[in-house]
Amino acid sequence: MRVVGFALVAIVVLALLVAVHRYVWRRLVGDTTAPGSPWRRAGTIAVYALPLLSIGALVSGRTGTPFRLQQVLAWPGFLWLAALLYLTFALLVGEAVRPLLRRWLARRTPAGPAPEAQAAPASLPAPASLPAPASLPAPEPQPAPEPEAAPEPAPVPGDPSRRLFVARAVGGAAAVAGLGTVGYGTYGVLRGPRVKRVTVPLARLPRSAHGFRIAVVSDVHLGPILGRSHTQRIVDTVNRTQPDLIAVVGDLVDGSVADLGRAAEPLARLRSRHGAFFVTGNHEYYSGAAQWVDHVRELGLRPLENARVELSGFDLAGVNDIAGESEGQGPDFARALGDRDRSRAVVLMAHQPVVIDQAVEHGVDLQLSGHTHGGQLWPGNYIAELSNPTVAGLDRYGDTQLYVTRGAGAWGPPVRVGAPSDITVVELASRQA
Repeated sequence: MRVVGFALVAIVVLALLVAVHRYVWRRLVGDTTAPGSPWRRAGTIAVYALPLLSIGALVSGRTGTPFRLQQVLAWPGFLWLAALLYLTFALLVGEAVRPLLRRWLARRTPAGPAPEAQAAPASLPAPASLPAPASLPAPEPQPAPEPEAAPEPAPVPGDPSRRLFVARAVGGAAAVAGLGTVGYGTYGVLRGPRVKRVTVPLARLPRSAHGFRIAVVSDVHLGPILGRSHTQRIVDTVNRTQPDLIAVVGDLVDGSVADLGRAAEPLARLRSRHGAFFVTGNHEYYSGAAQWVDHVRELGLRPLENARVELSGFDLAGVNDIAGESEGQGPDFARALGDRDRSRAVVLMAHQPVVIDQAVEHGVDLQLSGHTHGGQLWPGNYIAELSNPTVAGLDRYGDTQLYVTRGAGAWGPPVRVGAPSDITVVELASRQA
């Protein structure tokens, strides 16, 4: 039954993609170019080639494709997915604009030829002319005046030139809006994350730990697009905040250590008073989690695999991601928190917000998570809300607070719209201060 259900979903998704591509081709190519023109041929080739590149980008990382080929496919393939989304939205808005533009043009252009001038009244019969004097010559006959050319008829509402103008105006505006949105969203990712600061009061935090600052980094997603330079930007941004502790809460990579080990090397230059800690995300389990845990340890980060460390003023704990359950390495809250001193505050690193219920059961004061990307591409935030208790920001669940960062990178399209990337500095505040 599971296979049948998957096949049905795949068929529906494929049919939807075909329909969307057909619609985009019609509005941007079919309605705006002449049959047989070079522009139409180029647009038609693109509408077939780009989705194939997108499929290649999506599956290449899971099929052992050489990393160089993954990089070649990733940029055009993933960017087209984002472009298709916002081009479709813009064209749908254009459907409402199209009839308004037609009416406006119709009002500006006369509906038809101007009415003919009213015929002059018939002249009275000319009186009989007197014979001309003999001394005067007879007048020469004058040529008859040529009839004035009739005015050209104005175009009718269904005039092909008007339809073409409307199609090109709406299609051009949609292309500018859709591609401009994707371009700006790409710039936001490649520029690097911005620093966000949040103060979180904890009832059990002693005065000695008041003001303790944790730099929360999540969802870096090193891969075929985001590489070593992206890691360096993140390291530089974190170090400028001069945190007391660095918490890397999963989804660091999308690929193997062999392909991305060098891209992760700048992490060795992270600096803080109490070090940098790491927990796995779901994407680590797609990329060889055990090898990555060993590699980040070599870079100087301390993995917390269902483990806890006592710091001055509070405990810091970490649990594996729930994707590790397929390998027998899922989250184990009892192991991480079971024997701790309940009088001490505890901060938990857990990649996915959905484990908040177990955090509440085990008396966690603050859970730090990522995973959602804040939706990454609007309106993805509404979809993310369906499967996550909190998509971004700080919320409270019973006596436990949950903070979810939007993440420092991007998965799939290197584009963010309505969900800018961030590195959050969480400042702990003591209510005893």
